Amino acid sequence: MVSAERASWVPDSVDMSRPNAARMYDFFLGGAHNFEADRQAAQAVLAVAPEVQDAARANRQFLRRAVRYALGRGIRQFLDLGSGIPTVGNVHKIAHAADPQTRVLYVDTDPVVVGHARALLAATDTAAAIEADLRDVAGILGHEQTRRLIDFDRSVAVLLVSVLHFVPGSAGDLAGVLWELMRPAAPGSLLVISHASEVAATEQTEAVRLLYGRTPTPLHLRSPAEIRALSGGSWSPDKAASPFLTGFLAGAAHQPAPPSVDAASTTGAVSAGLRPRNNARFSDNSRARGVPGTPAVRRESRMAPTTGRS
Repeated sequence: MVSAERASWVPDSVDMSRPNAARMYDFFLGGAHNFEADRQAAQAVLAVAPEVQDAARANRQFLRRAVRYALGRGIRQFLDLGSGIPTVGNVHKIAHAADPQTRVLYVDTDPVVVGHARALLAATDTAAAIEADLRDVAGILGHEQTRRLIDFDRSVAVLLVSVLHFVPGSAGDLAGVLWELMRPAAPGSLLVISHASEVAATEQTEAVRLLYGRTPTPLHLRSPAEIRALSGGSWSPDKAASPFLTGFLAGAAHQPAPPSVDAASTTGAVSAGLRPRNNARFSDNSRARGVPGTPAVRRESRMAPTTGRS
């Protein structure tokens, strides 16, 4: 674990006394890149909802399955948004084990995450990390590292694993952001999502929500209909469902079409206005990462990988 003495990759501007969701997640995964404030906050979450740690680890297994699924489809480019600290089971290690030329770009808003990622990736030319808000589509797509690593004329896997429930705003607005992110992607590209759901919220759920509300990254849970609508309509759930991910929806989709309605207004099914740009379907095989936070709910994760195993 990071000692009280500031590590070389921790920017001077970072307040180490404030907990952060990415570093709490690192703690849940058994990582060493977290501070005392993060550990205290994470332990407070575990005191009211001990299953959160299992959910985080199950989400990380989902990430591994999703990466291997994409590799099995011939994808050799990954854009990992809200990546967190890339230490335990990170995308580039999984991808490079299959093909060392696979390109990976990590994107996160936390300067500690980005600083550590850059130190970790200093020796590789095929992976990099940039500091950006995932809603800043123009900034991400126009960044020099994105232009260097990601060729949108070839298929790419865009990963949003255990991050969107930390992004405020309406589901409709968020669907628009995801459409803009996927719009330049070539046919065969994948959008991978793992998102904590608000279905069947319990007292534990509310207690966890309150604890995260004390951090710079509070929880924003959404309904299953809203989460599925984010995919643009061609949602294929993870089939390798973990009992610890019953509070999540996780799966993948091909490029979504531009949302023509507010996703928040959808009820049971994805709106007819949200359709994939092509008719390809995600074959019933694969899925993505974990999020600390909600105990109860329904299982909507069923994606079995075509290659590899978690």
